[in-house]
Amino acid sequence: MKTYYFLGIGGIGMSAIARYLKQMGNNIYGYDRTKTPLTEELEKEGMIITYDDEISSLPKEIDLVVYTPAIPKENLIYNYFLENNYSMKKRSQILGEITKGKKCIAIAGTHGKTTCSTMVAHILHNSEIGCSAFLGGISKNFNSNYVINHNSDYVVVEADEFDRSFLNLTPTIAAITSIDADHLDIYGNKEELKKSFIEFAKQTSEVLFYKFSLDIELNEEMPSQTYSYTIKGYDADYYAVNIRNYKGSYYFDLRTPDKIYYDICLNYGGIHNVENAVLAISIALMCGVSEEDMRKSVSSFSGAHRRFDVRIKRDNFVYIDDYAHHPNEIKAFIESIRFQYPDKKITGVFQPHLYSRTKDFEDEFVKELSKLDEVVLLDIYPARENPIPGVTSKALLYKIDKMDKYYTLKEGLLDLLEALYPEILVTMGAGDISELVPLIEERFKDE
Repeated sequence: MKTYYFLGIGGIGMSAIARYLKQMGNNIYGYDRTKTPLTEELEKEGMIITYDDEISSLPKEIDLVVYTPAIPKENLIYNYFLENNYSMKKRSQILGEITKGKKCIAIAGTHGKTTCSTMVAHILHNSEIGCSAFLGGISKNFNSNYVINHNSDYVVVEADEFDRSFLNLTPTIAAITSIDADHLDIYGNKEELKKSFIEFAKQTSEVLFYKFSLDIELNEEMPSQTYSYTIKGYDADYYAVNIRNYKGSYYFDLRTPDKIYYDICLNYGGIHNVENAVLAISIALMCGVSEEDMRKSVSSFSGAHRRFDVRIKRDNFVYIDDYAHHPNEIKAFIESIRFQYPDKKITGVFQPHLYSRTKDFEDEFVKELSKLDEVVLLDIYPARENPIPGVTSKALLYKIDKMDKYYTLKEGLLDLLEALYPEILVTMGAGDISELVPLIEERFKDE
């Protein structure tokens, strides 16, 4: 039995590893700056968590400190560990060690990876093959971000590009869903980001899937089995055709190099999730999942919390929450809603995430948010960053060329939304806007 201390234990990826190590019989301590429903669950599972950045809260004996690169460098506990030469490893290093020697299925991409990895895990879990999984979101089917199966060699993981974390993985099967400019505070430019993804692909031992539209130069260093996929496009190896939307469910045919699978049913919203399903099904079939098991699992897939998360659905009102925090994610999210509700007014609430991302993609945010009928902006969620002069939600809102646009503090959001009387309400962002979701749901549930 060892004692592990998690710095940033409330992170979705950190908590999955903490749960694994706890289940293996170890003592788990941790720090996070905010109490959340997830940290409360971890405490109920026997982990000891503090929310004060104080050295006095530390246990006497710690075998290993696990930390997230997102922890602020001025954090007192972090600096105490550094100054006193504690054994420290990044979350990604631990994940690499856990998956070593296993058949690791790693899903990478600047967006789409959470839904895809959750769907792959769901399909494998409900087949004879089975899997363990470390997910970047809370699966609605598992009601967890962590699944363990000691009888299966497969481990499904979300491969995070932040801080080049995914280079600690050596996947058997890997997928790249997207390579959009992001985390420029780490990479500097998109070309450096792309190089990191190429390096990740080269570390894959057997099979690589990549989105067909990505500009990836294939060479002899790539896995021998490399396949492209897309939602539509007859030049890809795996693609969907004949996509139909019937009463909120999607039906499509999947064309593979070997076979056509007709009338697959996906009961999970968002047309972009048809493309995610193409990838997840392709990986599952590659692992040997039967067609019958595949069809049942795709049909029963409920998604992940905060990924096209339908919270309320009535004839006169729909509320959907999503983690979208990059312009391309917002674009795909809004397009999916327009596809399902072409004649409805869409009111969108967005909390920008990071000053640097807001600055780097200001024009793109303006373009995509302008596609909403009504726009509501909350203050920027700083996460690990300090403010950048001139970069504010008010400055972003000013550039959106619409009459129906609003800025509000979180405290005033519910009253504003009630006054706007929305038809389709959406909330977007990767910050603490998630804390407002149950309050919005409560306010609008009985109308």
